Amino acid sequence: MHFSDLGLAEELVRAVTEHGYTTPTPIQTQAIPVVLAGRDLMGGAQTGTGKTAGFVLPILHLLSQPGAQATARNGRAPVRSLMLTPTRELAAQVEESVRTYGKYTKLSSLAMFGGVSINPQISRLRNGVDILVATPGRLLDHVQQGTLDLSQVQILVLDEADRMLDMGFIRDIRKILALLPKKRQNLLFSATFSDEIKRLADGLLDRPELIQVAKRNATADNIAQTIYEVNRDQKRQVLTHLIKSEDWSQVLVFTRTKHGANRLAEQLARDDIRSMAIHGNKSQTARTKALAEFKKGDLRVLVATDIAARGIDISELPHVVNYELPNIAEDYVHRIGRTGRAGSNGVATSLVCVDELDFLRNIERLTKTSMPRQTVDGFEPDPNARAQPVQLRSPEHRGGGRGRNEPAKARAPSGNGAGRGFGKGGGPGGGKPGGGGPKARSGATGAGPRPGTTHRSGGRGR
Repeated sequence: MHFSDLGLAEELVRAVTEHGYTTPTPIQTQAIPVVLAGRDLMGGAQTGTGKTAGFVLPILHLLSQPGAQATARNGRAPVRSLMLTPTRELAAQVEESVRTYGKYTKLSSLAMFGGVSINPQISRLRNGVDILVATPGRLLDHVQQGTLDLSQVQILVLDEADRMLDMGFIRDIRKILALLPKKRQNLLFSATFSDEIKRLADGLLDRPELIQVAKRNATADNIAQTIYEVNRDQKRQVLTHLIKSEDWSQVLVFTRTKHGANRLAEQLARDDIRSMAIHGNKSQTARTKALAEFKKGDLRVLVATDIAARGIDISELPHVVNYELPNIAEDYVHRIGRTGRAGSNGVATSLVCVDELDFLRNIERLTKTSMPRQTVDGFEPDPNARAQPVQLRSPEHRGGGRGRNEPAKARAPSGNGAGRGFGKGGGPGGGKPGGGGPKARSGATGAGPRPGTTHRSGGRGR
């Protein structure tokens, strides 16, 4: 199967080929014909599967057809396709794909998000934009200012809908839907399918085609997942040891909070590991600079929060590290999906202390996996350590803007595993960890209660 077999226009196939792709991925093979046929689509695909091209290419094809033009108003082309994304980085990434694959078409596009001046976006809209890729907050800002007309949108895309809902965008999405023509094509993509996603899809999609290229909430087979059991106060030393001893050259590290990301980046820098943090409190200029340096390989470690990492698309990113496990199990799937993209192999490493054992159990239960445990010589965890309250992720302002600064705390888990250490019968694997170098052992998954709460910010990002 080649892109030329999918019914795409020759100029699109040429652009894709020049970009180095000839064979479509499974999500592209299934989604492109459905979109070309004008059908609504509900796509379940992990990050890194090529889903962006799966909707960008057929939309470019449809909008380039002679009969697809909409009536110009005030001498400017109206927005004909709206692609909503949860974060600025993802909006920029998707719009870059639109420009890359549409280089031989006459279609125009714009990435619209907060954190930057609104005036250049207003100027671009005045000149006419065929494809608009936007975060909900900034899009509604334009609507309120009367600078954006969505009355002729023909195709709507909700990308990473699960993250959109997790960030609290449901009200904004409903406001935006009310501004669109009732007759339109709708495409929804999500890596995970919660009941809330299904309710959104039921109200949005008309007899959709369901495409799912991986089991629900599954992790990719080409990502090697490893757990290192550590003491909470030795995580940074273990991370530095692994980066240097294993000679990791490009590492994306996840923390739960923005303060934690800043602190870790500073500590790694003191360990002579060039690092920068990326999160919602950073300016858009700083976030763009850090991401660009990381992609080029000039930056060895990028420390990120869950929300800020959306849109990081590096085709051969070798290592993802969970410095702190997420308290939301689905976020683990999103995090490690930053590696192992487009069929390449990846490594996902998690540093787990006694406070996070229930988080780990929830992740293994969700993904239906039992990950191998290891210890590092010289950094074996205290088998008598007891769980302490965990700081949950800081609420990041929606759309990637400013957010409240103080992280919340979860109580030490109660019930199964409550207050237990890594000793016999307590932690993963039910045995005391040994020393003498990395030691792998299988672990049993428990069914501990899900600790903590999900924190969502209340206002739109600007």
